[in-house]
Amino acid sequence: MAAWARWCFRHPLVVLALWAGALCGLGAVGGTAGADYMHAFSLRGSDSERARDLMAEAFPERGGDTDTLVWKTGTGSVRDAAVRDRIEPALAGIAALKGVGEVAGPYTPGPDAAARISRDGRIAYARITFTRPAGRLPESLVRDVADTALRAETPGLRVEMGGPAIARTQEPPAGTVEAVGVAAAAVVLFLAFGSLFAMLLPLLTAVCAVGTGLLATMLLSHVTDVPAVAPLLGTLLGLGVGVDYALFIVSRHRGSLLRGLAPEESAVRALTTAGRAVLFAGGTVCVALAGMLVMNTRFLDGVALTASLTVVLSVLAAVTLLPALFGVLGARVLGRRRRHRLAVAGPDPREPAGLAARWSAYVEKRPRAVGLLALAVAAVLAVPLLSLRLGPADPGEHRASSTRQAYDLLAEGFGPGASGPLHVVVERAGPAGTDGLVERIRATDGVAQVASGPPADSGTSLIQVVPATSPRSAETGVLVDRLRDDVLPDAGADAHVGGVTAVFEDIAAATAERLPYFAGVVVGLGFLLLLVAFRSLVVPLTAAVTNLIAAAAACGILVAVFQWGWGADVLGVAGEGPVPAVLPVVVPALLFGLTTDHQVFLVSRMHEEWMRTGDNARAVRVGLAETGRVVTCAALVVTGVSAAFLLSGETRGAVAGTVLAAAVALDAFLLRAALVPAAMHLIGRANWWLPPWLDRRVPHLAGGPKETPPPAPEELEALVAAALGPATPVPPPAEPAGPAAPAASGPCGGPAARPVPYDPFDACGAPGEAPAPGARGLGPHVVHGFIVTPFGEPIHSVSLTLACQDGRRLDRVSSLVDGSYILAAPAPGVYVLAATAPGYASKARHIMLGNGPLTYDLELVEAVGTGPPGAPGG
Repeated sequence: MAAWARWCFRHPLVVLALWAGALCGLGAVGGTAGADYMHAFSLRGSDSERARDLMAEAFPERGGDTDTLVWKTGTGSVRDAAVRDRIEPALAGIAALKGVGEVAGPYTPGPDAAARISRDGRIAYARITFTRPAGRLPESLVRDVADTALRAETPGLRVEMGGPAIARTQEPPAGTVEAVGVAAAAVVLFLAFGSLFAMLLPLLTAVCAVGTGLLATMLLSHVTDVPAVAPLLGTLLGLGVGVDYALFIVSRHRGSLLRGLAPEESAVRALTTAGRAVLFAGGTVCVALAGMLVMNTRFLDGVALTASLTVVLSVLAAVTLLPALFGVLGARVLGRRRRHRLAVAGPDPREPAGLAARWSAYVEKRPRAVGLLALAVAAVLAVPLLSLRLGPADPGEHRASSTRQAYDLLAEGFGPGASGPLHVVVERAGPAGTDGLVERIRATDGVAQVASGPPADSGTSLIQVVPATSPRSAETGVLVDRLRDDVLPDAGADAHVGGVTAVFEDIAAATAERLPYFAGVVVGLGFLLLLVAFRSLVVPLTAAVTNLIAAAAACGILVAVFQWGWGADVLGVAGEGPVPAVLPVVVPALLFGLTTDHQVFLVSRMHEEWMRTGDNARAVRVGLAETGRVVTCAALVVTGVSAAFLLSGETRGAVAGTVLAAAVALDAFLLRAALVPAAMHLIGRANWWLPPWLDRRVPHLAGGPKETPPPAPEELEALVAAALGPATPVPPPAEPAGPAAPAASGPCGGPAARPVPYDPFDACGAPGEAPAPGARGLGPHVVHGFIVTPFGEPIHSVSLTLACQDGRRLDRVSSLVDGSYILAAPAPGVYVLAATAPGYASKARHIMLGNGPLTYDLELVEAVGTGPPGAPGG
């Protein structure tokens, strides 16, 4: 990772040219090929899919989607000559358009024509069936159909249209949602960083990733099933994770610059620390999305594929495009004021301060109270999940539009089930024939109307069944099951129940059955990834539990909106209905990915501090203090982007975005900032425990020697004793002449000094890194140098500990790729410097620090397997 980051930093024009070429190339190809998105839902192997296939084969003119034209008279009847003279030419004009397969209206001769006129004679409708699905229809054709129909409207004649094709013409212009989401992210980032360049870096990387992802999705739609909503969800997730990843790396880079590192070294350090966390975070998001494959629906398969592609591109942009942009901007990543202050005052040695640091200290003092309160709030939000009912979606849940108006007119004139008729496709009608089957269906409870047409040449016939209840009603689902389980088998018919309502009923049943498997796959695979990342059992277990809590709260919000009607008016949906079947899968999948990102960012910094000091309390406190504001900024960005989907024009997308925004905010401010650190404080050192037998089997993916935690105080004391024998007391430095000051106990029993400096906050709370040897602003009480072999070759990932003579640790670091290290002490005095590395003999030395930096190089020799552990070498 370090070599790759350095190459990108030094060759920014090459990297920028490659990304620009990818965008332009995909744009040219995508613009020529266009998109072929799937607008129909289906479930593999279901009865509704079999009905759809038979219908497309027997009645090709009905192979596309169906829209509805509804009209209502102010006075008189739709049978009046004045009304017919307006409507019939419109229906004839629509039927003549290329791409329209069939127009079935109330004035068309046929046994079911009269059924398309309401009992009071004031409302009538016609079914317009296209030859292709709505997503594959030219927009010009749909607009011609709508214009032809609406020209029939007069002051005394109301005309409305609804259906999947007409709904496409009512969507906001493409790019509106994306523009609003980017604007919301820009506001948050500018307030966080206070620098235009720092704000633009995450936005540029996210936009490049999302742009290439959307263009690649267009091409993928020609070779696999990609639902029309996939680009919308891919944009939502891509902007969220793209800004998150870049924000984390940029914050670390800015912090390192503030500590005095040169821009190139700072960029390399940011990519080798935060960049590694981004790689694991991206992997967990892809795992969460891959869990949707368990549901075995074409819709979710397409969403998982395209969203995963966008996430992979977001990770790639973060680890390639960002270091290249760092190389272009140099120190200008910092704002002008910060650059001036850095030049005048030097690196800022202050410890983390601000709200995040104070909150972190509060959580450490009261972990039980904070953890219980966070858990109680999440549990309250998850309570509605207990009444979850999955079901189909229908136009009745859409916001006020022509589609909703047509739905309301149909319900007024023909009952609530008219907007979602069932299609019974009959291959063999049985002994009583088609007419006998029609009568059996008509006599079934819950059926309002039944109509059948002439059979196809193959003998397949179609019976249209209008339920007495709306598609979203539980009674409609009961009717579908009754037809399949009782009516059709008892009649000896070989028939299948299809239609949009039946499809969603099948998806709802499959979702309810497979949802536990989905959760198990996502949580299980995420657990394994975090196990490898942090080499701990408790850390991934904590992430899994909190992810389940977040998902339960998100689904509880879905239930409150859809079934209980809370906030339905604001979101433009009809409450007191079932939750659309796909949302309890899509929303938790997206949430799992985003929340695990935040978990990785938070715990990765804790893990660094743990490996440096071996102090769990300090690791959790510092990790939360230094990444708390980063996670907060990331959550605010995701919340703003998700809330922008209220403008999508697609009700389910708007609700999914809003619920996701609420769930991400809940997770960041309640679970990651309170419950997780509180639990880790209570668990203690066991957070980082891994059984030895499992440690030997878990792969090391860090790219270097095996990481080992810092020794406990007693272990360090044993190492010092084995290396040097009893320490020789050294008198403290002579006090300068002058008035006596009150004595204070320092960390090694000497005079008290300022605390060990740690990384300061930038505007978003990102930590910096200790300056490399030779960097400007090196503190006065530090020891630095290189760890090398007797042949002068650098040794990286060596654990170096600075301790008092009694074994108490003060600072701990790992040597870098070039073998360099730097350790900080609180005051002048005599200390012990210990170095350990797998495969090398350990070494410990007494050192004396004065008022200036001490350069101290160490040679380590390879262990030969003799002598006691910790014996000195070299």
